[in-house]
Amino acid sequence: MILTPWGQMEVADAHLHFFSPAFFESLASQKNATAADIGTTLEWNVPESVEYLADRWVVEMNHRGVDRAVIIGSVPGDVDSVGAAVQRHPSRFRSIVMVNPVHAGGDTRSSQALDDGLIDGVFLFPAMHRYSLHDTHVHSLLSSLSGRQGNAVVYVHCGMLSVAFRRKLGLPCLFDMRYANPVDLHDIALEFPHLSFVIPHFGAGFFRESLMLADLCPNVYLDTSSSNRWMATQPGNLNLTDVFRRALDVAGPKRLLFGTDSSWFPRGWTQEIFDAQVKALEAAGADAESARAVFGGNLTSLFRFSTE
Repeated sequence: MILTPWGQMEVADAHLHFFSPAFFESLASQKNATAADIGTTLEWNVPESVEYLADRWVVEMNHRGVDRAVIIGSVPGDVDSVGAAVQRHPSRFRSIVMVNPVHAGGDTRSSQALDDGLIDGVFLFPAMHRYSLHDTHVHSLLSSLSGRQGNAVVYVHCGMLSVAFRRKLGLPCLFDMRYANPVDLHDIALEFPHLSFVIPHFGAGFFRESLMLADLCPNVYLDTSSSNRWMATQPGNLNLTDVFRRALDVAGPKRLLFGTDSSWFPRGWTQEIFDAQVKALEAAGADAESARAVFGGNLTSLFRFSTE
């Protein structure tokens, strides 16, 4: 619970990257280095195990007053890491995992991980992995997720994509923004009404397009995470209060999911992101019911958090 202008409030973070040992090993293999070397260069702590990292996040969340979080497996297919964290702390975590659907077997592995309770959905990065959302592999993946019992959640990163740690490591960032427009999700969201789609960072520069999509598709949610620096690219003097006000007007308070984009230690949970969003939502005129929905209620309803 965190004290806010609307009183004490349960907070659930929709966007928390789980930088597991597998994440550091993946970067190390790309640099022909060790995981320890990667940690030294980035000035990040390298977790000794998945269990240690899960426990550390729970300690951090307790310290900050955060009740729950959706953790993101940030290596394609890293279901074992986030799954172990969920099994260790089922009342605190739900999980999704990055998937590159163009790689063989991604749909089968994702569907099995959902059935096994390791994940609740997937995270697609079309611009990063350079594929169209209209690719037949994407359709196959979504068909496999939609055919399951229960609701699966699909995050789709759209808009501007900047991965600072890759630049710091000297790794290439060969992203293709042709595949970053949320409008590409329109017919997909309509075709798969039993899937819930989440657009992070208010569309990261494609704000207008994200609002259009949310207006047309009731199964599309907007995630509020990150510093939202994309606002500097927009016409006029758009600020975070304006963004929240327009999002509330179009998508309504029930389809906004608070997130921070927290990821690495020793930084931990980014309190300043939460504080800025509280200030902006208050200035946008949100009442207590709407604020409680945005900062936790919506996420708790969308994901199957354990009560254990």
